[in-house]
Amino acid sequence: MSDFITEISKVFERDIQKTIIEIEHYNEEGDLWLLPSGINNSAGTLALHLAGNLQHFIGSILGKSGYERNRSEEFSARNVSKIDLVSELEKARSIVKETLNNLSPDATGEDFPEPFYGKIVSNYFMLIHLASHLNYHLGQINYHRRFLTD
Repeated sequence: MSDFITEISKVFERDIQKTIIEIEHYNEEGDLWLLPSGINNSAGTLALHLAGNLQHFIGSILGKSGYERNRSEEFSARNVSKIDLVSELEKARSIVKETLNNLSPDATGEDFPEPFYGKIVSNYFMLIHLASHLNYHLGQINYHRRFLTD
């Protein structure tokens, strides 16, 4: 495994774990689905979206896991239990770790197997993008939780 893949794998592990901890810190399960004024997505929605996004782009596309994404369900599902949200995030963490552990050292310089917004990008770019995407939504979940629980 290349140094980059080793390091980005640590970032995914850390930030998926932080996302799980944020979800577990909600005192009331119903709060995961609340939409205070000015907030577009609930923590539950964001957790489902992150789990689906990572399982799709890293697991299915890079790792050929066979995962079938239902993106619209990520944004329309409601009242999924905290246990099920954590389970989906754990699945994402597992497939990310497995996929990155199995990438060849030269894989980062290769093209990502599918165009991204109509453009050819490298696996290196895509992994940075996905880690940034994870962190962006982790911050939103953290804000949502603190807004509702502090």
